[in-house]
Amino acid sequence: MRCIVLGRFQPFHSGHAALVKAAVTHANGDEVVVAIGSSQAGWEANNPWTADEREAMIHAWAKGEGHTITVVQIEDINDPPNWVDHATQTHGAGVLVTSDGPTMDLYRAAGWDVHEVALSERETLEGWRVRQTVRMLSTVMDDEAAREVLSSSVPSEIIEWLIENDAMFRCSTFETGVHAG
Repeated sequence: MRCIVLGRFQPFHSGHAALVKAAVTHANGDEVVVAIGSSQAGWEANNPWTADEREAMIHAWAKGEGHTITVVQIEDINDPPNWVDHATQTHGAGVLVTSDGPTMDLYRAAGWDVHEVALSERETLEGWRVRQTVRMLSTVMDDEAAREVLSSSVPSEIIEWLIENDAMFRCSTFETGVHAG
């Protein structure tokens, strides 16, 4: 059974990794598609990384974990009632694997089967919290500190990708509030 995991992945964090792992298990050897939403967004406070960068992060993680996945990019149309049809044109049919209530509701209303994954560590694995942590670390310029602090919320492959691609520094240049993104 082909499984789809949908998200912005700004950045791909441990909660996302748990979703993809659940999809791999649920797919039982069938294809797993990771669909990057808001692909047009990048280089802004809520979306610091481009879709191509997010795709590279996801591939780095999947390679490190030994998972074979397909990654696609979907532009946001800011039209929830038509989102599922729009997204399906890119990610194809299957079972949605998610922990996000509104996304679940949209896909179920469109007749999709949804495999719900319970939220885990929501307080530490909210995207805005991870981005704010990266923003703080981007001013420290200490790779070991970044590894230590991010390891509780971001897979090591993603941390290394961020370091190797100097992809944290830009976060220090954005004007953001406490709850940005």
